[in-house]
Amino acid sequence: MLGHITRRVLLLIPNVIAMTFLLFATVTYFLGSPAAAMLGQEASREDIAALNAQYGFDRPVIIQYLDWMWRALQGDFGRSYTSQQLVAEALWPTIPLTIELSLWAMAIAVLMTILLNSLPFARRIVSAITTFLAVIGITIPNFMLGVCLIYVFAVQLRWLPTTGWVPWSEGIGKHLLHIILPAVTLSANYFGSFTLVYREEYRAAYERLYIKVARAKGLSELRVSLVHALPNAILPVITYIGLSLGPLVGGAVVTEMVFSMPGVGRLFVGAIGAHDFPVMLAIGILVIIAVMVANLVSDIVYASINPQVSLG
Repeated sequence: MLGHITRRVLLLIPNVIAMTFLLFATVTYFLGSPAAAMLGQEASREDIAALNAQYGFDRPVIIQYLDWMWRALQGDFGRSYTSQQLVAEALWPTIPLTIELSLWAMAIAVLMTILLNSLPFARRIVSAITTFLAVIGITIPNFMLGVCLIYVFAVQLRWLPTTGWVPWSEGIGKHLLHIILPAVTLSANYFGSFTLVYREEYRAAYERLYIKVARAKGLSELRVSLVHALPNAILPVITYIGLSLGPLVGGAVVTEMVFSMPGVGRLFVGAIGAHDFPVMLAIGILVIIAVMVANLVSDIVYASINPQVSLG
């Protein structure tokens, strides 16, 4: 196990460096001059050149990247061009909200996939409904589904709040009421994808010899399903979860905008509109690192569960 983790970490480091450098070069070089964005359209060439020299924007991209990364490793992501606030101070309060929303969405998707496609009575009774929900989750865009859920459950039925965010400190009930619609919206696409993958693997697992032996021993369908079929059918879903983390972040951005949630996504969209390069860089690079680390964790979990993978 330790050797497997060590190899994966050693592979992770150059990937993080390469991806973060590409992002840095894209933002600082291809999206226009940061100095021009800071000074506005009326700025003269002399003023832009002076600001470029002051902040080091005229240096080679690789030098700017190394300097930025060195400061970022110490927690200094620079200052926002628009508000002059430290990027770290603006970013850190938004991260817990986005992480919680993503975890709720992934947990709902995985749990509902397993329950609706593994429990014997669920497979018999609600199989058609599960298929319909999976197709809806895959085909309807995230923002459209969010608007539809708001209209049905908040405007018409008045069961849930429309938008906004309530922290845990203001009450668990209020907090959960505000998280339900965003989490369901974000989880819909992943529920559909996981269901299609898991259902095929589950059917294949149910045809294998060890399942027939377990049933011949007189084990209940529930025990056969959860103890013998589930651990083998869930392996592709674990892999898919790792591959879905990047799109999950993109979906969180849209979901936070639809439900007016003050998370990382809303901050990122505002930074794009204002050409606030330090904020864009900090969010983008942190997302890259988080996705790669999460992929590493999912790979380790998959290797730990799958007996066919050697961890030596």
